[in-house]
Amino acid sequence: MAWALLSLPLNLPPSSSPLSSILNPFKPKSQIGWLASCSGSRRRARVIVSAADQEKTEDKDEDKESSAFNPFGFVTDNPSSRSAIQIIESPAESGNVGQMLYRIEDKGKEYGKYVRSGEHVWFVRETGSAESQRGTVIFFHGAPTQSYSYRNVMSQMSELGFHCFAPDWLGFGFSDKPQPGYGFDYKEEEFHEEFDKLLDVLGVKSPFYLVVQGFLVGSYGLTWALKNQSRISKLAILNSPLTVSSPVPGLFKQLRIPLFGEFTCQNAVMAERFIEAGSAYVLKLEKADVYRLPYLSSSGPGFAILEATRKANFNNISTQIASGFASGRLTDLK
Repeated sequence: MAWALLSLPLNLPPSSSPLSSILNPFKPKSQIGWLASCSGSRRRARVIVSAADQEKTEDKDEDKESSAFNPFGFVTDNPSSRSAIQIIESPAESGNVGQMLYRIEDKGKEYGKYVRSGEHVWFVRETGSAESQRGTVIFFHGAPTQSYSYRNVMSQMSELGFHCFAPDWLGFGFSDKPQPGYGFDYKEEEFHEEFDKLLDVLGVKSPFYLVVQGFLVGSYGLTWALKNQSRISKLAILNSPLTVSSPVPGLFKQLRIPLFGEFTCQNAVMAERFIEAGSAYVLKLEKADVYRLPYLSSSGPGFAILEATRKANFNNISTQIASGFASGRLTDLK
């Protein structure tokens, strides 16, 4: 009778380290011996497992079960957000929230300044000057982002002779995040009123060019345009919904779910993930940092978008916009 010992690796649980599981999730951690018995034409195989080996296997199974749930696992499947939130042994090491804030707190404010308008302070980016010969351009961002996305095009437009402004909507980016019930409740008409006040403070003369992008507060830019057509010379629309049948993005549906919305709105990588979901590109880390910064700094931005989403009447907004274009009221602005 001949005996042959074969050593075959099995795919047992990987290391509990988040980094090692990302880099090599199938690295074998142990081996088990297979003993094959051969006699004539009969072949049989059995597994030789000692009591000690069995205990080790059970311990690993228990470790696997205890480490299966990672409350921050939702950030690890995206290249730009793998380092957003980590649980590490030494809090002073690079990668934890405190270190990230220190690293990025001065980023993302190109061409920006703080402007007081009424009871609120806006963060506004500006390029060019009032003497620019080709007119003024106002850039509106959508939710849950900020005016940072316009910094490059603003620079290029000013070189071509335009005077450009890109404000962070109240509740977003680096602008004030008012607490609901104290003079600002994140309703559509309030966004319109506060924007009118800001235009007066900035000294923007009509008519001007308006660029609108994105959902929610971006759509409020379109409804503002419908009510103020005489103040706009040209209108550019970037992926804002224009029809009643336009679907509401999943993020805003989640924010409307009681309790689940409160959790979702505090996701520090919410903005960057939303941006990446709408394009074929992954944000570089240094850019993703800027979109994270407001949500890492305080809970205010998260609760601001939560309040804005729950106060928004998406059907009414879509109807206003669809009716405005269908009637030809904005024909001269396209």
